[in-house]
Amino acid sequence: MIFYGYFRSSSAYRCRIAFNLKGVSPDFVPVHLRRGGGEQKQDAYRELNPQALVPALDTGESVLTQSLAIIEWLDETVPTPPLLPREAGLRARVRAFALAVACDIHPLQNLRVLDYLRTEFGQDQTALDAWCRRWIGDGLAACESLLVRGERRGDFCFGDAPGLADICLVPQLFAAERFGVDQTRFPRLKAIAEACASLPAFADARPAVQPDSEA
Repeated sequence: MIFYGYFRSSSAYRCRIAFNLKGVSPDFVPVHLRRGGGEQKQDAYRELNPQALVPALDTGESVLTQSLAIIEWLDETVPTPPLLPREAGLRARVRAFALAVACDIHPLQNLRVLDYLRTEFGQDQTALDAWCRRWIGDGLAACESLLVRGERRGDFCFGDAPGLADICLVPQLFAAERFGVDQTRFPRLKAIAEACASLPAFADARPAVQPDSEA
């Protein structure tokens, strides 16, 4: 397998955690999202992923895109440890939490959105950071409430072992820190992140320790 990603991409970060939890080590090809106007926009990469986004995973049989699709494929092909619960209602709640991050929060901080705000509307970095703080903060507040309402049990989002929800949460909290979001409002989310940080699968997926890191 060949994994195409970028050290600071939240979507690629999710996949790295999932690979680590499953004990899978694909070959890695970095795709720099800024160098030369963005390597993801070059024709060679667009042939892999016409959306010009990371990540992409070449399984040897096909090329998969979208981090949640990659992670669910991984969960189905490498079933241990499971990343989704067996019970249908709880599985839906886990997916809802993951989608709240991946579909509602993350797209508003995506590089192409921020570049559009900069080039088309003349926003400076201060304004872009304020934009990100607003939408990331609102989204994480909703995630905190989802766990409160669900009467969370265990050290992780939905139990005693990490799964898809935790895989999505940790990279989003990393992004929240980058943009200066006040995280004291999210005590449950922070406690979960601390539990995840103690696990090698999460620690080894951190952007700062990736081979393409510029930290």
